[in-house]
Amino acid sequence: MAKTTQSAAKFSVIKQYICDQIESGVWHENAKVPSENVLADQFSVSRMTARRALQELTEQGLLVRTQGAGTFVATFKSQSSLLEIKNIADEIEARGHQHRSEQLCLEVVDVTESIAILLGMKNNDTLYYSEILHFENDEPIQLEQRYVNGTLAPSYLAQDFDRITPHEFLSTEAPLTEATHEIEAVLAKPTICQLLSIEKHLPCLQVKRRTWSSQGVVSLAILTAPGNKYRLGSHLTF
Repeated sequence: MAKTTQSAAKFSVIKQYICDQIESGVWHENAKVPSENVLADQFSVSRMTARRALQELTEQGLLVRTQGAGTFVATFKSQSSLLEIKNIADEIEARGHQHRSEQLCLEVVDVTESIAILLGMKNNDTLYYSEILHFENDEPIQLEQRYVNGTLAPSYLAQDFDRITPHEFLSTEAPLTEATHEIEAVLAKPTICQLLSIEKHLPCLQVKRRTWSSQGVVSLAILTAPGNKYRLGSHLTF
């Protein structure tokens, strides 16, 4: 029994080491990961223990294993669609326009039942909530409402989101390994219509996005934009 426990502990240490290398940026997308033999020697374990660590991280989507080539850090793309996860500031500036943002709200909130399920949190965990209004050439283009797991991004509340976007901060604090999207047309609440400077009858495009780091669900973002000013697109290669 003691031998089994020790093996499991070493297996977990290898997994955590790999996750730390990726999250810290030492290993980037598509970087080659040490082989089973190298990891076995490095951590003084059997090759089977090292193989188990690599295999489980592969099943979780963090690594990609190719027969004859080795193991690599997976490309960090959305799993539910082929849309890239981009920083809205970069998108706007790429069009030759100016981006700015206004931080409307940044606070600690209670964990509701629905948020607990979506973020994998408990009622007594720390949950942050922010509202950011994004502008393109001084015209409101998107309202970003975001719930953030305080355990995985403890300094979120100390940020100035007039200066940087939540996406920029979280990409450094808890690097993205996985994401899901839900996209739908909605009629926004009057308060949101007022913020976006649109009529109440105008449909909006709303994206609900959950993002993961290797340690769990980091945030749920609800992104609402006027339907006549914003669109989503992607380029697919087959």
